[in-house]
Amino acid sequence: MRLSPTRRTPGRFDRDAQQRELYFFTLYRCFQAALIALVVFSPVGLSLARLVQPVLAQVVCLTYLVLSAVFLLIATRSRLKLTHQVLLGLGVDILAALLMRAALEGVDLGIALLLIVNVGAGALLLPFRWGFLFATLAAVGVVFEYLVTAVLGLGETRASETAMLAVTYMAVAALCNILGRSLRESALLAAERGAEAASLAQINDLIIRRLRSGVIVVDAAHRVRLANETAWHLLGEPNPSEKRLEVLCPALSRHITSWRVDPQQEPQALQLRSDRPDVVPRIARLGTSEDLLLVFLDDSELVSRRAEQLTLSTLGRLSAGIAHEVRNPLGAISHAAQLLEESEALPDGDRQLLQIIVTQSQRVNGIINNVLALSRREASRPEVLEICEWLEDFLGTFCREHFLEAGAIETDIEQRPITAIFDGQQLHQVLTALLGNALRHGRRGSAPAEVRLRARLDDDQATPLIEVTDRGPGIRPEQAERIFEPFFTTHDMGSGLGLYIARQICEANQAVLEYRPAPEGGSCFRIVLSRPLRIV
Repeated sequence: MRLSPTRRTPGRFDRDAQQRELYFFTLYRCFQAALIALVVFSPVGLSLARLVQPVLAQVVCLTYLVLSAVFLLIATRSRLKLTHQVLLGLGVDILAALLMRAALEGVDLGIALLLIVNVGAGALLLPFRWGFLFATLAAVGVVFEYLVTAVLGLGETRASETAMLAVTYMAVAALCNILGRSLRESALLAAERGAEAASLAQINDLIIRRLRSGVIVVDAAHRVRLANETAWHLLGEPNPSEKRLEVLCPALSRHITSWRVDPQQEPQALQLRSDRPDVVPRIARLGTSEDLLLVFLDDSELVSRRAEQLTLSTLGRLSAGIAHEVRNPLGAISHAAQLLEESEALPDGDRQLLQIIVTQSQRVNGIINNVLALSRREASRPEVLEICEWLEDFLGTFCREHFLEAGAIETDIEQRPITAIFDGQQLHQVLTALLGNALRHGRRGSAPAEVRLRARLDDDQATPLIEVTDRGPGIRPEQAERIFEPFFTTHDMGSGLGLYIARQICEANQAVLEYRPAPEGGSCFRIVLSRPLRIV
């Protein structure tokens, strides 16, 4: 997904850019007025031009010089609308240029050429209709001056020069307007791209700082250029002003030195500080002229956990493949044993052996079912369940499927409504596994298992809870830490997958499955359910 930063409005950007352009335009006007004044009032200028009308030339020159200074002051301090400033200034430029061409002789072509810059600058700053209008006025003025001069015989006239000046004014206005629009669009696009790059840089910086892996950038002198929050914590939260890595973490500095000699060496866990977890450094060289190194510091426990998850995933796929291959011959063995069991001539000793074959075949088939359930577990489809009613239906089904009497499982279900979020089919699978374990392992001696199913709301946070409790011997503390690990079992007939699958299903439904020793002795498995959201 592409991130879109806040865009600058084109109007504001144009105003800022045009204000700078107006300032330089007014500076040019001051230079132009000073140049004309130099021609009119200096001996050097008078040697190049002849004053046909001295009084008019001097009055127009001084007035134009004063107005140029006024326009410069307005452009820097006044809040007068930019378009109005350009219109007034450009009108004064054209009028002054035409009057000076009439008052001077010998530099009239130079004054006309100076006006081209004014016309082009006006076209850059004004909309096309205004810029072209003033270019037309300048062209009409030049033509009108030519006609008056030719008719009255006041001086030498050149029709080709006048025509070229008129065409030049209008062509320059059109080209400058197109160029100005293109430049402003390019500048606006560059500003937007710059804002987007700055926004992405801020997002990247935030992501790097919040990474769970430590990130450090080290230069050739082993000075830390950048370190995110995780790296700062792993280094022992040192003084931010200290940049020398050999002072911050000598062990990491030595490892980087060793890596520079042999970049192909295998990453090894390092203990950066005695009060911090071990880390596994991964180093990459950045393609810069400063020989910078990018160092990732991964918590070794997280690395081990990822490796374990990868191993379990691979093992699950391998086990599923094996289970499929084993199921067919196992079915043949089980079917053959059932046929032998129907034989009346089978001796009692052989019948006992046959019973062992049937029992162990059923056990292997259960293991295969668990492995297949682990490998092809479907995604959960959580729904809102009324737990009390749902458990009553579930208990009836469970007792019928396992040939249990009505009171074989004690129930303690609150009468008030308890709603929770869970996939009903998967909750059925979890409770079937928990009750099956309780019925098998919740016995004391030869007495039948005492199993209780309880549903209630937590008194503190009103969280829905389902508890399966038995009065059996319980689970030793050293075993309780591992009962949710895959393939760990405390019973010879177990596969070690039932509780692991049950916890995975609970996590997929935003629930928690935990073990607690029962206060009166035995085991208690608690499912902490998620409440449905209430829209107020």
